Amino acid sequence: MAKPVLGIIGGSGFYQISGIDGLKSVELTTPFGAPSDLYYTGTLGDVGLVFVSRHGRGHRLNPSEINFRANIFGMKTLGVGGLVSVSAAGSLRDELKPGDFVVPNQFIDRTHKRPSTFFGSGLVVHVSLADPVCPDLSKRLTAAARSAGAAVHEGGTYLCIEGPQFSTRAESEYYRRALHADVISMTAMQEARLAREAELCYATLALVTDYDCWHQVHKQVDVTDILRVLGQNVVLAQKTIAELAGGLTKPGRDCSCQSALKDAIITERSLIPRKTISELAPLLGKYLS
Repeated sequence: MAKPVLGIIGGSGFYQISGIDGLKSVELTTPFGAPSDLYYTGTLGDVGLVFVSRHGRGHRLNPSEINFRANIFGMKTLGVGGLVSVSAAGSLRDELKPGDFVVPNQFIDRTHKRPSTFFGSGLVVHVSLADPVCPDLSKRLTAAARSAGAAVHEGGTYLCIEGPQFSTRAESEYYRRALHADVISMTAMQEARLAREAELCYATLALVTDYDCWHQVHKQVDVTDILRVLGQNVVLAQKTIAELAGGLTKPGRDCSCQSALKDAIITERSLIPRKTISELAPLLGKYLS
């Protein structure tokens, strides 16, 4: 029986999780261009692991420059079934303190520059994003964070802004009061959209690094402080991923994520360009041949 394969999108620190065997780098090309960096693959017990650095090694790509489509397409090509996005986030709630972890179950998109679908150019696909994360993987991720010793909050709304600048105070207040968002960051929304189109189970581990600038008691967002808190949380996040991998004992999935495209392909089959069918075979192969 094939091993389940867990994908991780985050920083380079995740390559150093203790106990990974057979670690090697893989360079991929995709129909959407080059991913952010090399992929790193290995095994942890009975689980295959695939990592990619979202911003590239050395943090070379700002959020609007990330090739989200290539990153997710590469994960699909490498056999990933479940995908966890690890990212820093600002808190929009008093109770979500720097150092805490949040596993969101909803997203609000305030980006405007980023391609966020694999489809188009003669192929129309409408997947449901009502519940943008996999409930099973999110529950497992929350339990893994608790087992690792993290102060973790289950559920909440992740607001994704374009960046690369942080919010104004007026925006920050608007996001928390009018939009009722809980954490704010710049990357996970496109990953959630594309993971659904790729029929991957998806969950986000948001590492709270600071209070966004709405908070009058704490000083405004400062990159130095964010990096300091993030650095403190990396080891705990690594332990969380290791705990999660240890609990994934079978490759089968019982959720609906694996059939997201089943009734979502709208274009008449005979009119879909053959080149599109060929290029997107990892996504469409079981529906179009």
